[in-house]
Amino acid sequence: MLKVLGAQIKEFKKDSIITPLFMILEVIMEMIIPLLMASIIDEGVNAGNMNHILKVGGLMIVVAIIGLFAGLMGAKFGARASTGFARNLRKAMFDNIQTYSFSNIDKYSTSSLITRLTTDVTNLQNSYQMILRMAMRAPASMIIAMVMAFSINARLASIYLVAVVFLACMIGLIVPRATKHFRQVFEKYDELNSSVQENVSAIRVVKAYVREDYEKDKFAKANQNIYNMFLRAEKLVVLNMPIMQATVYACILLISWLGAKTIVAGGLTTGELMSLLTYCMNILMSLMMVSMIFVMLTMSYASAKRISEVLQEKSDLTNPQNPIHEVADGSIAFKNVDFSYYSGGKEVLKDINIDIKSGETIGIIGGTGSSKSSLVNLISRLYDATSGEVIVGGHNVKDYDMESLRNQVSVVLQKNVLFSGTILDNLRWGNKEASEEECKRACELACADEFIQRMPDKYHTYIEQGGTNVSGGQKQRLCIARALLKKPKILILDDSTSAVDTATDAKIRKAFAEEIPNTTKLIIAQRVSSVQSADRIIVMDHGRISAFGTHEELLETSEIYREVYESQTGGSGDFDENGGDM
Repeated sequence: MLKVLGAQIKEFKKDSIITPLFMILEVIMEMIIPLLMASIIDEGVNAGNMNHILKVGGLMIVVAIIGLFAGLMGAKFGARASTGFARNLRKAMFDNIQTYSFSNIDKYSTSSLITRLTTDVTNLQNSYQMILRMAMRAPASMIIAMVMAFSINARLASIYLVAVVFLACMIGLIVPRATKHFRQVFEKYDELNSSVQENVSAIRVVKAYVREDYEKDKFAKANQNIYNMFLRAEKLVVLNMPIMQATVYACILLISWLGAKTIVAGGLTTGELMSLLTYCMNILMSLMMVSMIFVMLTMSYASAKRISEVLQEKSDLTNPQNPIHEVADGSIAFKNVDFSYYSGGKEVLKDINIDIKSGETIGIIGGTGSSKSSLVNLISRLYDATSGEVIVGGHNVKDYDMESLRNQVSVVLQKNVLFSGTILDNLRWGNKEASEEECKRACELACADEFIQRMPDKYHTYIEQGGTNVSGGQKQRLCIARALLKKPKILILDDSTSAVDTATDAKIRKAFAEEIPNTTKLIIAQRVSSVQSADRIIVMDHGRISAFGTHEELLETSEIYREVYESQTGGSGDFDENGGDM
């Protein structure tokens, strides 16, 4: 884990080395000042030597300025190193997430990834800065102060040693108990972020069903859980302060009393006593800092582990050593294909064997849970088949460069997503070099041009995040146009015209037949009318191909297809009764 995280320090190694050096220099300067104060009192004030006071006072100013400069530089380089470390962590995590296959993404919830990219990284950033500054400064300050105190008077300094051992024992009792609660807190952050994300993304549904109070209660519970855990941890941590103060005051009283007696006996000067009291504060405050460092490091351990998981996750899908970059045509073949989402999990596709010619239009129909989407996801290698082969353009999909394959297999998924930006920005996701005329032509084929032309800024109209300012049907048509701009050899429409009326659906299918006849088209649909004009139709049933043929053939040979057709054309039922896709 440390090796994975340490690799992200990268160009900030120099800052990470310089920071503790400056912190040690600051500590050394701070430790010199009490000795100079003792000299001023003993050899200046008590001896009435003004020249000595001015000379040592000037030296104190120089030492103080050097200490201040060292502290400022430590803060500057420490901040740069920690913020740079956090920046690199976020970038590395985001870059790695982009390489994930669908199966990798399935392991993490969206809210969990967001928490790791934000809260966990910030937590690690604060810890790293504390390590560079306080973790070096506090032990150095405590050790140097202890050495200086023993060099002045070993008998009195032994009081500090007893205090340090006592406080170390108290810290050893408090920190483990507090850290147990801190570890649990960051797991609860996922639940909180999940609640917020779900509520905001589905706010229209919440309002439509008047569920605001329910959502408030759900958020309040998640928020209260985090509050309770932090409170339990903080109740333990705050014990540090009264224990520390009691120990400090006890040390001051003991040293003042024993020191005064030693001065009277002639074994100690007034200035040395002042130095010992100053070192007392340094030692005990440093120990308190050390205890807080332990708490912070334990808090950040959970975050470090969660971040490492994301960084170490490797995509289940990889390119072959010598990948094929050109897809010859749009032919597709499934040979004895089985598929399950998880190793050892239930097979959602079983014994799939089909051959599709390049340029064919294939309809895919089936009930909810019949794995229609799972079938087409294997074509663009969003998942890999558990067994068997998926052949595209005469080659196994595993032999292709994934980017080249996906550029030639264009998919319009069930959940249509638009991004914040203009309509043109969204369309150019299909082809970043596409001209406005090419975008317009793709929209005409997808029957999107007609509503775009009615918008105030036409193709420069701004789309809100998630496409909230366009209807479901408009969103679907824009996503189809975006896919067409790839000029793919295979076009997959995964129930992508469900929100458009039947007349527009027919126009889109007609445009496809006339304008892209050489592109293989796979159309998943719930409506028979959307697929009945296809060259052939696949009927899916519980992960198997129940039937495969033309509309007329299926009416005669497939009971499932015939029932669906009759229920829809007769207006007596809904296709979803039989079940559908995943």
